[in-house]
Amino acid sequence: MRPDDQPLVAVLTPVYNGEKYLAECIESVLTQTYSHWEYIIVNNCSTDGTLGIAQRYASQDNRIRVHNNDQFLTVIQNHNHAFRLMSAESRYCKVLQADDWLFRDCLEKMVEVAEQNPTVGLVGSYRLDDKWVNCDGLSYPSTVVPGRGICRATLNGGFYVFGSPTTHLIRADLIRKHEAIYNENNLHADKEACFELLKESDFGFVHQVLSFTRRENESMSKTFALKYNTYLLGDLIILKKYGPIYLEDDEYREILGKSVKAYYRYLGKTVFLRKGKDFWRYHSAGLAELGFHLNYGRLVRASSLALINHLLETLKR
Repeated sequence: MRPDDQPLVAVLTPVYNGEKYLAECIESVLTQTYSHWEYIIVNNCSTDGTLGIAQRYASQDNRIRVHNNDQFLTVIQNHNHAFRLMSAESRYCKVLQADDWLFRDCLEKMVEVAEQNPTVGLVGSYRLDDKWVNCDGLSYPSTVVPGRGICRATLNGGFYVFGSPTTHLIRADLIRKHEAIYNENNLHADKEACFELLKESDFGFVHQVLSFTRRENESMSKTFALKYNTYLLGDLIILKKYGPIYLEDDEYREILGKSVKAYYRYLGKTVFLRKGKDFWRYHSAGLAELGFHLNYGRLVRASSLALINHLLETLKR
């Protein structure tokens, strides 16, 4: 495809204090085999050298635009803010986290799938997740999968191919239909957005490794997620919201029951780890918002079972 014929891709990097890896991230966009892109870097009141790095690259390439936030936003708010900044002419949107990077043919391969298949609203691929390749599970050459089918399989725990924001290419018009495509009450809003987008579109997939996700860099959001295990609540939010859409009634109730049971197993083990009031406040409030008020009787039973299992494992040693 000649540059004049290429649809515009908006590449977005929301960033806070990302000076360590930002240059490598930007360079991966500059070296793309696909050339018709705009690159918007949204600096979220960084206190390190992030802004200077971004401005230096912007001065060298007019396709790069730097937006400097007037006030600090949460991680999810800053992503939604970045989506609103993309040009009206952009046909596709590609989020690129500031500590990640893209392989040279990432945009070219993803756009090719989307252009050849107008029903596709979200494109994914294999990714190099630190040292391992994942987002696998789709049989080759499954280039296009019905949105409902991929969401059903994911909710059933069959496999997980959505990855992270860096893994996705999204049809921009689908984003524009929403005031905020990312749910700002869910730290894992990128995963939730996949289920929202695929309500009215199909899933495209490129059977190549096209992006790199860094695990070494522990940002505030990653640290918080690990400390509080926000993944459990995030998955429950998604299941409660989209399970009734993609699953049969009996299937949904069964999976929901298993998920809540697993949640209590985790909380039962956590009782002995002295996580503190903030941890319990987070999970109690999150469950209450979903209509699952923390059941202390169930928590006691789960913690007792966790203790018995621990003692049995100790005796076996």
